[in-house]
Parts: sequence; C-alpha cells; structure tokens
Amino acid sequence: MITDKYRNFADLSGSERLERDFRIRLRERPGGIAIIAPHGGDIEPGTSEIAEAVAGNEHSFYAFEGIKPGRNRDLHITSTRFDEPRCTSLVMAAGRVIAIHGAEGGRETVFLGGFDETILRRLHDSFTDMGISVKRHRPTMQGIAEANVCNRARSHCGVQLEVSRGLRRTFFDSLSREGRESKTMHFDKFIAAVRAGIVVL
Repeated sequence: MITDKYRNFADLSGSERLERDFRIRLRERPGGIAIIAPHGGDIEPGTSEIAEAVAGNEHSFYAFEGIKPGRNRDLHITSTRFDEPRCTSLVMAAGRVIAIHGAEGGRETVFLGGFDETILRRLHDSFTDMGISVKRHRPTMQGIAEANVCNRARSHCGVQLEVSRGLRRTFFDSLSREGRESKTMHFDKFIAAVRAGIVVL
C-alpha cells in the first residue's frame, strides 16, 4: 500500500507552492451539488476533466491539481484527511458531494462508494445501461468513512466515484497533460451517464 507523503494540506503547503506545484480551481453554483476532484491534474490524470464536465454550468466544481513536472503522486492526500480550506468550505455548504477519483487497473471499470444510496443506485443503473462494468472497492476504499471528504456535506452522505485507469484512457488521446486536451466520444457518453445518475428528483 502506498502511503502519502503529506498528512494534510498544512503539511503539504509547507513544502509545495501554489501555482508552481499545485493549483486550485473552484466554481460555485447554487443548487446544492458539488462535484470535486481532490486528486486532479497529474495526481490522478483525467479526474479534473471528468469533474468539470459533470459539473457543467449547473453544479459547483472544485479541483486540487498537481502541476509539477514529475512526482505529482507526492501531492496525494487521502480523502479522510483532505482538508484544503476552500474544498472544506464548499463541501460543508453543499447538500450533496460527488467526488471523482482515479483507480488503478487496466480494465474499464467504475468503482462506486459512499453513503448516498439514492444516487449510487441511479449511477449503477446509468453505467450498466451504458455497458460499463460497475464494482465496489475493498471496504477500506469504499468512501464510507465519516471523515471522507465526500461525506462532509450537509446530508453527511456522498458519492465516491473511482474511474479505473483503463477506462480513463478511453476518454482522451492519452493520459498525459497534452493528451487530455483531446477528448473522445467515450468521454462524452460517460459524462452523460454520470449527469443522468446524479439528477435529484
């Protein structure tokens, strides 16, 4: 198991510099849903692009992005300890949080986690209809810890959506910074499936 270099954001920001090593993008919208990518940029490539597209103009969007020339995995802070202040403020004000993560593995799979059973059922059906394999992670990675950033909304239940590397590769020319500038039709279909799944009736 890979351990994080930094315990929390204060620890990270003591060594890494904003706009040189990492950047933060934030867009607030009324309506109560926040779509976040706490390991965006080159930390878990493709997750920022997914989160921003899912958010669109309707939902709040947040991404913490690694922009270093290399070793961006050093910027990973596990979700139960992710406490960057702007993200914390956004999710605590939201009614629901959907956290987009990247999982390892070459198979085209989505791992669903979190406490929001209503949205999880809808997402499961949406992905299944699209022909995407849907699984649950091992218990320690199911997004069910109370401290997980996806569960810090007003409802105290959110969704953790982990997209395998194999699936993310189908969304772009490549997972490099330049390759992610060109998106495929698979990306558009995936975003449509997520957006359909998070509709709150």
